[in-house]
Amino acid sequence: MAFDKKPITFEEFIELVRKQNPKANVDLIRKAFDFAKTAHAGQLRASGEEYFTHPLEVARILMGIRADAAMICAALLHDTVEDTSTSIETVQREFGDEIARLVEGLTKITGVQFESKEQYRAENLRKILIATTRDIRVMLIRLADRLHNIRTLDSFREEKRKRIARETLDIYAPIAHKLGIWKIKGELEDLALRYLDLEAYLKIKEQIAERRVEREKVAAEIVQEISSALQKEHINAEVSGRAKYFYSIYKKMLSKQKEFDQIYDLLAIRIITNTVPECYKALDVVHTTFEPLLDRFKDYIEHPKANGYQSIHTTVMYKGKMLEVQIRTGEMHHVAEYGVYGLEAAHWAYKGTAQDSDLFDRKIAWLKQVLDWKRKSQDATQFVENLKIDLFENEIIVFTPKGDPISLPEGATPVDFAFAVHSELGNHCSKAKVNSKIEPLDHELNSGDVIEIISQNNAAPSRTWLNFCKTQKAKSKIRAALDIEIEHKPKEARLRFEQREFQKQAIHILDYIKVVGAKGPLKVSKCCEPRFGEDIVGFFTKEGKITIHKTDCINIHTLDAGKKVAVSWMKLEGFGIRRLRVFINDRPGVLADILNLFAHQHINVHSVNTKSKKKKIVLNFKVNVGENVKLDPLIALIRSIPDVTDVRLSTPHRGMSAVAGSMTITSQAWC
Repeated sequence: MAFDKKPITFEEFIELVRKQNPKANVDLIRKAFDFAKTAHAGQLRASGEEYFTHPLEVARILMGIRADAAMICAALLHDTVEDTSTSIETVQREFGDEIARLVEGLTKITGVQFESKEQYRAENLRKILIATTRDIRVMLIRLADRLHNIRTLDSFREEKRKRIARETLDIYAPIAHKLGIWKIKGELEDLALRYLDLEAYLKIKEQIAERRVEREKVAAEIVQEISSALQKEHINAEVSGRAKYFYSIYKKMLSKQKEFDQIYDLLAIRIITNTVPECYKALDVVHTTFEPLLDRFKDYIEHPKANGYQSIHTTVMYKGKMLEVQIRTGEMHHVAEYGVYGLEAAHWAYKGTAQDSDLFDRKIAWLKQVLDWKRKSQDATQFVENLKIDLFENEIIVFTPKGDPISLPEGATPVDFAFAVHSELGNHCSKAKVNSKIEPLDHELNSGDVIEIISQNNAAPSRTWLNFCKTQKAKSKIRAALDIEIEHKPKEARLRFEQREFQKQAIHILDYIKVVGAKGPLKVSKCCEPRFGEDIVGFFTKEGKITIHKTDCINIHTLDAGKKVAVSWMKLEGFGIRRLRVFINDRPGVLADILNLFAHQHINVHSVNTKSKKKKIVLNFKVNVGENVKLDPLIALIRSIPDVTDVRLSTPHRGMSAVAGSMTITSQAWC
């Protein structure tokens, strides 16, 4: 059923634009508005709304970061090439090279056949990221596009909602964080949580609502007390309280294994001053008024985050509970909410000063580093998996002797720093000074450190550097210099390699599929990933294997019908799924040892994935175990394997779940 709601008129739209950008090119925006509206005429979204409402809402979101006219036009036009008969040449002819480049960067790949939907999505993501390194506005429009899409997911089937929500949490929310656009990041995370774990989302929402009156009363008291103290010191500042985002509460409940009632810091106080000196005066007032917890103090004004975020964070005690206070200037606040791009219409790289261009380059330095060593990879899906690791790493900011900031992951060393500055500096790194003191090359750096690399022409990378380097770029360059093969791949990649090789040789994870009238090793197709109970069909491959597809897989029509094999699911009597978390030290072959143990115990491995947590690696296993298998002896056997440091059994439901406080958090939301 179509919606009665109609898109706003151009007059209403341009009035919103003028409020944020009084100098906007109205004629150009009108042309893009009319062009897109005509191109999308007659098209409807899955919700039943006119399709044109989508580009309109994307443009409205971008107004919040003071988008320039080119961004607004590109937002209005961003789906015309992909979803209508409009060509990129037409956009270029009608709107010029600048807007055409933005639209082209956002347009999905066409005319190329991919092995799977996952590879297609991965290649499109890589295309957008490469375009972003040339023009940051491509990613800003993409984030706005994703935000409006996730706001309107209800009309899609559940499987697609969860896929989009998962991708949002894994890719787009972390990118918004890297770019410092906290308002978009927070909403992306909250909406993704809603679709990944509705029960948890509604429970948190309900409990926050129950405490709203109490929270607002406490906030008013704190705001009044701080405001009065600031006024006595003649500090003119705006003081307000803000509630934490749902997803940040959710993550804290999981990480700290606490119930909602045990999470006290649901409220944060924000102090907005006019100048930087007033920020530090306000800090002194806060620490005088309340008891500070100095170990939780962070000065991001003196040492900004890599994404440009600046603020003082301090935690104080208020009536026996911890209270977070953030202090920043008005300009810093705008950057914190919308990213630094909103201050000058986000186009330093081509219209700004040389200084502006350098700032732009620093903002996306992390992305250039990621693409630098992965650009030549032919496996786009592997690229995306590695990207997720890079996006979630906690950052520190260190400095060159000239004061240039360098963003590195937590735990990085001088070798990581050297390769981040320049590959040749890393290749000839000999010694390192940290804060004017010679330190070992495996010394762990901290935010604010000043690093000087001493290079020598005859110096070269050492194999031992791979044991302590943190960044993927450094490891890649070291391996290239030493011509090191698979045993020195990044931990996650090597473990995935061992997993694939071992499963080929030893473990039959497809024992619950029955093949009728044929024999051969089985393989689950990656393009459709059939799950237990779904209608399936098999096809012989050139290698003699039988590949299992869903019967409605879009790739079946490309396969030889003469090689079709009848397959069906077998019922596994007395079997159940258990989830084991195995904590290991990094050692080649440890995964194979664990999988060998499962094979000897006649336990089917349903899935396994790896995660890094600081200096530890966690292997998450889903295994099918029989009713007679006792888990305690099995766990003891796993613990006896060298370099296994701990084994934990997660609490199961029909599928798998973990209990956090008074609500059940399903594994779909956090595995």
